Amino acid sequence: MFDLDQLFQKSELIPVIIQDDQTLEVLMLGFTNREAVELTMRTGTAWFWSRSRQKLWNKGESSGNFLHVRRMAADCDADTLLYLCTPDGPTCHTGAVSCFFREITE
Repeated sequence: MFDLDQLFQKSELIPVIIQDDQTLEVLMLGFTNREAVELTMRTGTAWFWSRSRQKLWNKGESSGNFLHVRRMAADCDADTLLYLCTPDGPTCHTGAVSCFFREITE
């Protein structure tokens, strides 16, 4: 089993990348703390720390579009997480499937 203490040695808040477990499309990037990771592991849905609201939030609690976490992985430096998820609906608050829909061109 992975030691969660390793994740938060550099910072109390770390990024978590969310990918669709079927398509592997990147759906969003959020931030998490130890409590949010523990809630994610306990509930099976993705929890984050909102930097703007300064509180925990469960993705889908207001929209119903929960992210069901199927797999969790840490990167080689143990300072970023990857969640492979099955989404209940669009991930972005705009209604888009992914938060990454704004292409940047020259």
